[in-house]
Amino acid sequence: MSTKHDSRERLSQKRRTRTALLHAARDLIAAGKTPSVVEVAEAAQVSTATAYRYFPTQQALLVEVPLDEAAPTVASLFGDGAPADPEDRAALVQNALYDLARQHEAEFRLFLQSSVTRPLRDSRAARDPFRGARRDALLSEALAPLAGELPPEDLERLKVALAMLVGVESMVVLRDVMQLDHDDARAAGEWAVRQLIRAVRRHPEK
Repeated sequence: MSTKHDSRERLSQKRRTRTALLHAARDLIAAGKTPSVVEVAEAAQVSTATAYRYFPTQQALLVEVPLDEAAPTVASLFGDGAPADPEDRAALVQNALYDLARQHEAEFRLFLQSSVTRPLRDSRAARDPFRGARRDALLSEALAPLAGELPPEDLERLKVALAMLVGVESMVVLRDVMQLDHDDARAAGEWAVRQLIRAVRRHPEK
């Protein structure tokens, strides 16, 4: 029977594989090449079939390389001087990911187009972490101070809810659906994140 530990380990392995592919692609690009998925797989010592599950086309791969390089990490956001309050920490994630999406909007929209249609083309895609690994790690770290305040199941539910409020998908809703300018959209996203954390801390699940 599969355990939560086994599931987490499989997820961690998939993230490591994806990271290895992106690092290999970055090295090849730095060497002046425009690598194919096959070339990146060979450089990362990953099977071609596996590489194509993560990046079905060369475009999908090349679009994500600069995004991955520019993206905030746990170390960059939560190093010395990071806020201790979980509300401020989650707002920090929201604003950092919004700014990233704003600065690389064209690339993110291409990436989003590819990723949201992928499950229609490949039934295995919904089971693989092609997206969200970075967001998951950042939100987990942001909410770490709540570990002694909320039960684990509430903490996980809060992280899942916050994942809907941060990142490029949130920006698309605020910009395209609600027609907000970037400054108002960013502020609205931060407000929603803060209000959700306040509500959960005020009224935890019984």
